[in-house]
Amino acid sequence: MEERPITTLFMLESLDGKISSGNSDSLDADKDWCQIEGVKEGLHQYYEVEATTDFYSLNTGRVMAKIGVNERTIYHDKIDCRFIIIDNKPHLNEKGIDYICHWVDKLILVTTNKDHIAYTLQEKYDNLDILFYDSLNLSSLLIDMKTKYNAEAITIQSGGTLNGKFLRENLIDYVNIVIAPLLVGGRDTSTLIDGESITTTKELGKLKALQLMECKELNDSYIQLKYKVLK
Repeated sequence: MEERPITTLFMLESLDGKISSGNSDSLDADKDWCQIEGVKEGLHQYYEVEATTDFYSLNTGRVMAKIGVNERTIYHDKIDCRFIIIDNKPHLNEKGIDYICHWVDKLILVTTNKDHIAYTLQEKYDNLDILFYDSLNLSSLLIDMKTKYNAEAITIQSGGTLNGKFLRENLIDYVNIVIAPLLVGGRDTSTLIDGESITTTKELGKLKALQLMECKELNDSYIQLKYKVLK
């Protein structure tokens, strides 16, 4: 194993592999699926599993914005978790950063944007760190998390495009999926792994075989699957 944390891709998806309800940022599984009869009854199990994942959790500012952190005004109890948030545009605003800093043990904001709003907030929050890169290299980021923060394991919960980059760069060690009893459809709707497709048989080595470690039947027609990624 190279000198980086062990990574686990942990996601909620529909039976057809969708991690959102559609192709608009106004649509989101967290916000939408709790409204669907036959799905909402067992959704709590995903969050219960999520609470058992790694101390370090990697996500994106876009995903955080989709779940509404930029508009939240009521703080939840602080959780024992550190968030690694990749945010370049930026998608997070001052309110979103404020909410996350009140929510988690530490926010490690990763960006290529020298003008990110987070720079104006560093003195306000003692649990806000910023990691700047001229261009983002996921392998280097993981190594930095190991060397600078002693992160031994990281749960990846980002969007399909970034998940695809982790896959293509051989940076996913395990997969932990909760499957909701739902069919979403839509070829433009984000899936577990998006990004560029292969186009020739010469690229078949980019596909990753999996070894099933656990298949668990949950309540209300939900299923949890755990795999090891074969290198």
